[in-house]
Amino acid sequence: MRDKIDSYLGFAKKSRGLISGYNTCIHGINHGKIKLLIIAEDVTENGSEKLIRLAEDKKITYRRYGTKEELSKLMGFEDRGVFGIVDDNFARIILKEIDSGQYV
Repeated sequence: MRDKIDSYLGFAKKSRGLISGYNTCIHGINHGKIKLLIIAEDVTENGSEKLIRLAEDKKITYRRYGTKEELSKLMGFEDRGVFGIVDDNFARIILKEIDSGQYV
């Protein structure tokens, strides 16, 4: 299942349905653009707590998934651990796959 999630994330990036980076995602959350927030499991506690609090305040779904290294490599970035899905369909599909729990 992990390959399936990674494929959907790649498709979202190619179709411009994904934004990345801490500050970019904060901006996206504040402007109501992000439908699903993905935070790498190894993002610092301080950074992830702020993002989670903000997402909860704005009623944006979030999930912890993968590591910064895995996600950065997959997305073609360097050292990024925060991603926002801005497309409703990709957000729904990715959330469903992550929540299925079969990627572990």
